[in-house]
Amino acid sequence: MILNTPYYLIDEKKLLKNLRVIQHIREVSGAKFVLALKCFAAWSVFGLMRRYMDGTTSSSVYEARLGHEKFGKEVHAYCVAFSDDDVKEVSGFADKVIFNSFTQLERLGRLAHPDTNTMRNGAQGCRIGVRVNPGTSFSRFDLADPARKYSRLGVTDRQALKKALPRLSGVMFHYNCENDDVEHFARHLDRIGRVYGDVLKRLEWVSIGGGFYFTKKGYPVGKFCEKLKAFGRTFGIQVYLEPGEAAITQAAQLVTRVLDVVRNKIDIAIVDASTEAHMLDLLIYRQNARLRQELPGRFPYMVAGRSCLAGDIFGTYRLDRRLKVGSEIRFLDAAGYTMVKKNWFNGLQMPSIVVKRLNGSTDVVRRFGYRDYVASLS
Repeated sequence: MILNTPYYLIDEKKLLKNLRVIQHIREVSGAKFVLALKCFAAWSVFGLMRRYMDGTTSSSVYEARLGHEKFGKEVHAYCVAFSDDDVKEVSGFADKVIFNSFTQLERLGRLAHPDTNTMRNGAQGCRIGVRVNPGTSFSRFDLADPARKYSRLGVTDRQALKKALPRLSGVMFHYNCENDDVEHFARHLDRIGRVYGDVLKRLEWVSIGGGFYFTKKGYPVGKFCEKLKAFGRTFGIQVYLEPGEAAITQAAQLVTRVLDVVRNKIDIAIVDASTEAHMLDLLIYRQNARLRQELPGRFPYMVAGRSCLAGDIFGTYRLDRRLKVGSEIRFLDAAGYTMVKKNWFNGLQMPSIVVKRLNGSTDVVRRFGYRDYVASLS
């Protein structure tokens, strides 16, 4: 099948590789896994993912509703700041509503209290939790550091947390970002146990968030499982993880074609996509896109997007072939924080979403056109 570029290509076989790691960790450690929709929300592959995960976690009402309608299973509804209407809506389908502050808990907790919910599947509705900021984190970027100075993410007062315990069934910690160091994970999990152990023993569940890179090649999954299992047993609590990148890493590409090659001291290949519109994290974190080619070649190129933004650059590379109009370029790791951030900057053509299924067939699940662009505005 000949596909028009640009398009995001999700490969279910590569996705399944990550999901099988998750399945193994679930079985060995007893931990549960909920997909972080802020990272990846392409629901065309949720049919596969729900077989290996326990549900979804969200950062807004819309994400929570998407998880409920398209993924099913457990729905964890968190937001940095809920409105009254937000809580009323999510409490109708969420299993857990997690508040970011004590003021939100005090003002809105009654709207999501289990006693006020209708019965679902023979059990009471949503349980109440709060996000706790442990004051430590693992992030290479200040922009993404939840423990940065003056952080608004989570509560820090342990005494106030103890007072709130009668109203809580669990707590959420989120303090990592692409942490591939199992020793760091173990040290900080031990610290959480020491500092919050008396709290955890009085709760039903704890989420330790996402950002653990346990699907990275060579990661000591066995030790990871042992720490999770021991932590859950020590405090008699159900442990949750909220993977985003770890669930979908290496599972998608952004496929583009060269529209022009210009020369300004270096050859610059302009493709039919844009970092600003289609891989925004590259700009935010000042990173280069990764290509399929593994070893440097003979031909230096800057690969750039076609928006009017001067810094719309995918990266500078030494390629093993010369580029010309029509040459295909594939950017790797185009699943996490890409499709959820795509936008209509410059009115550029939006990449289609294509899925390569487990049986090898190719499914064009969504094409975007001018009407979609117009509908995004008013």
